[in-house]
Amino acid sequence: MTIFDERERAFENLFAHEEVLRFRALARRNQLFAGWAAEQFLRGSECSACVRFIIEEAVRPEAAGTLIDRVRDDFRAESLEIADEHIHAAFAKAAAEAARQVRTEVVR
Repeated sequence: MTIFDERERAFENLFAHEEVLRFRALARRNQLFAGWAAEQFLRGSECSACVRFIIEEAVRPEAAGTLIDRVRDDFRAESLEIADEHIHAAFAKAAAEAARQVRTEVVR
């Protein structure tokens, strides 16, 4: 095996590792955001079921806008008037917290 083969393998391993971390952060972000949204109008087992449903629908990276739209529609269906800025802020907070949690788990 040449130095170039070793280097190529190292880059492939790094890419695979970063993709796993990105997916974990994405899944955690969706979980945190869905939890926040469900807590706005649900409690107990209904809240857990809603979180699971939202997470299952939003595992694709391009689903961020879809997830926000879904939560906004759920709020409207429950007659909750929550400003888009507040929803986007909660989404950003969930994304930041998810990234922090995933980084912390990797360090351990």
